[in-house]
Amino acid sequence: MEIRRRQAQVVPSGWPEQVHPVLQRVYAARGIAGPGDADHRLARMLGFDALGGIDRAVALLAKAIAEGQGIVVAGDYDCDGATGTAVAVRGLRMLGAQQVGYVIPNRFLHGYGLTPALVASMPTAPDVLLTVDNGVASIDGVAAARARGSVVIVTDHHLPGPSLPAADAMVNPNLDGDGFPSKALAGVGVVFYLLLALRAHLREAGHAAARDADLSTLLDLVALGTVADLVPLDFNNRVLVDAGLRRMRQGRACPGIVALVEASGRSMEALSAVDLGFAIAPRLNAAGRLEDMRLGVEALLTDDAAQARGWAMQLDTINRERRQLQADMVADAEAMVARTQVSGDAAGVALFDPSWHAGVVGLVASKLKERLHRPVLAFAPAGDATDELRGSGRSIAGFHLRDALALIDARHPGLILRFGGHAMAAGLSLRQADFPLLAQAFDRIAREQLDESALAARVHTDGGLEPGDLCIELALQLRQGGPWGQAFAPPCFDDVFVCLGHRVMAGRHWRLDLVDPRDGRRHQGVMFNVDASHVPARELRLVYELDINHWQGRDSLQLLVQHMLPA
Repeated sequence: MEIRRRQAQVVPSGWPEQVHPVLQRVYAARGIAGPGDADHRLARMLGFDALGGIDRAVALLAKAIAEGQGIVVAGDYDCDGATGTAVAVRGLRMLGAQQVGYVIPNRFLHGYGLTPALVASMPTAPDVLLTVDNGVASIDGVAAARARGSVVIVTDHHLPGPSLPAADAMVNPNLDGDGFPSKALAGVGVVFYLLLALRAHLREAGHAAARDADLSTLLDLVALGTVADLVPLDFNNRVLVDAGLRRMRQGRACPGIVALVEASGRSMEALSAVDLGFAIAPRLNAAGRLEDMRLGVEALLTDDAAQARGWAMQLDTINRERRQLQADMVADAEAMVARTQVSGDAAGVALFDPSWHAGVVGLVASKLKERLHRPVLAFAPAGDATDELRGSGRSIAGFHLRDALALIDARHPGLILRFGGHAMAAGLSLRQADFPLLAQAFDRIAREQLDESALAARVHTDGGLEPGDLCIELALQLRQGGPWGQAFAPPCFDDVFVCLGHRVMAGRHWRLDLVDPRDGRRHQGVMFNVDASHVPARELRLVYELDINHWQGRDSLQLLVQHMLPA
């Protein structure tokens, strides 16, 4: 593994004296031009006017509210879709809609998005069908819904294919020619913007409910869905996430999020974007992966704290099952790689096992991508009587996964039955008999687009710290300087330490007793998910984050070790 240090040509001036020079350096390495770019006040978020299609969508929803029409929100079975569904249902009710329901596809029965199967599962056709976090690829599903008499409004953020569904309105910042400055909105962000526009329209029309509607109460859900979907945390998304985190830390989150934070063992007062991504979102996602995401949506919709705790306990139990299933499947995948030596021979890796669970293959792809530093596709049986496989992929920098699937589709028409996604993550379906051809085609495109240097494992750090900077005060500033996440990486550093000893926690984590050889000060370190049978060397170069350990009412500095290399 190669360590590369992020470089900033110039650290801008004008920072307040209390902003630590290390944080200034970290900001500069991420393109922050000065204090203004770190000002995440909600008043600085982008306006909704530039979103294409939003006027038409607002007009249709305003008409539905005025006429008492039934509105059904069609969400998705991941965390972005679940939070987006809850935002839409809660927001529409706040704005005066009297009949608002929702449907979530079951990935094993209906497939992804607004499919004809999902439309057919609705006992009656709603007056208005509003998609959230899906729909841009749902050509047949939109047609089926409109054939039943529904007005269809699509809100999505996924990249469009060559053809668009014939929806009555479509809001998606990633449509060709759309003028919205940020293309990084998650699905939950898109529908939140639609609600803002709808409220403005209704207020102008003198609507009483809209006058009193406080849509900022939905920002905890917007923050969770945005972080969970791994969209880039550009400035606008950081504004949204920061506002949502502040609501949570102030004790103003919805009961479902409060209960999920409690189930995860995290502190609400110190909650971070990292906590949302690694502790809260997986508990919601587990329902969509293994059972039914309606469990997650109900947890986010209830205003009853006791009921929310009950849902959260169910979600936590499902997540424990997911973790064990994931561990078993990752072990299978690693054994498969070792047998075939695929990591050394392939630039793009495709794996399939008939015993795998279709709801967990994305997590397997993510783990293998991290370990092999190659784009990975993982497949499992679709779970029905057909010979169809469902796959999920994760990519590395320099390889646009959805575009790669589109290229395979162009070169081998009919090979991929369905696909969609982003640069770094995508999903697809194909016939089981076609898996070998797909694996070959995927590797061929990866070889064309990735050279040897792109396939080399690297870790980027913010350089070293002076001994005096290893302190809880800087750790606190770095934590508060976010929100950190996708494309706005949490600050991490690399330095040499002496390891005086270690102990194993829970069979798979290390607690490390470290010494900085420059000044002899001792520091506590922790490293998660290690091979506990190994023993760390005495002298080590550590890639680490400054972290704050909360224990028995006291805070202390600890080094959260990400990577361990020879000194």
